[in-house]
Amino acid sequence: MSALSRKLGELGYAAGWQLVRRVPRRFGSAAFALGADMATRRGGGGVRQLRANLTRVVPQAGEAELDELVRRAMRSYARYWYETFRLPSMDPAEVVRRVVLTGFENIEAALAEGNGAVIVLPHSGNWDIAGVWLCDRLGGFTTVVERLEPESLFRRFVAFRESLGFEIVPHTGDSSAMRLLLKRLRENKVVCLVGDRDLTTSGVPVRFFGERTRMPAGPARLAATTGAALLPVGSWYSEDGWQIRVHPRIRVTARAEVPAATQALADAFAGDVAAHPADWHMLQPFWPADLDGRAGLEEAS
Repeated sequence: MSALSRKLGELGYAAGWQLVRRVPRRFGSAAFALGADMATRRGGGGVRQLRANLTRVVPQAGEAELDELVRRAMRSYARYWYETFRLPSMDPAEVVRRVVLTGFENIEAALAEGNGAVIVLPHSGNWDIAGVWLCDRLGGFTTVVERLEPESLFRRFVAFRESLGFEIVPHTGDSSAMRLLLKRLRENKVVCLVGDRDLTTSGVPVRFFGERTRMPAGPARLAATTGAALLPVGSWYSEDGWQIRVHPRIRVTARAEVPAATQALADAFAGDVAAHPADWHMLQPFWPADLDGRAGLEEAS
């Protein structure tokens, strides 16, 4: 990416944070939906990849049904960004009121055991809203974020999430982030991680919608190392709010169990994504078959 492109991107995000808060909600929401429809009609690379991903999720869908699903998925993705820009100015109490969360007893049971909880979400719905809800109920949590370019944009995102009460740990490529997460779990805290897309070459082979891919090993390894509860979470939109589901604990007590636990995470994610496919915001290649030059995966267990 050129320096000019990075600067334009940074200015665009900065303008979004400033302008969206000043526009009445009904107009801002409609504008983002219109932008999503325009992007869908243009059919750029991200839209084409989204369609390819959703074809795996709903293989029975005909062309017209898939067209409509992609349109709704792009609107859902636009809604995520609209809410991200508005969230710092939204009333936290109002946000929490509009969240319907089930399965909180699974988090309570984990913390009662005293070893912390590793909460793992896919790129679905609005995970920042899930974080606001958790901060309201638990007082905070810790999460890891990938570095963005330019650095000034990354700092803006970190400041935004810290303003919501999140403890942000930048991913630096060394073991420092892992050490802090282990420390928090041993303090009986909650760690939240987005865990569907593997950004490394060391993910665990899994089957997801019948096709081999990889998912990050980190969540299950953290749970195995500390005895923390491993809790998959689904997140999707309601008409005027958000729904979050905390699944029952996945037991993982040894490193040898990490592959099976990661597959169990994949299965939990798949169930929620299949039920709410329009809210899975995956506009990047997810399966190796869509990655040029990617070597084939070993057979998943």
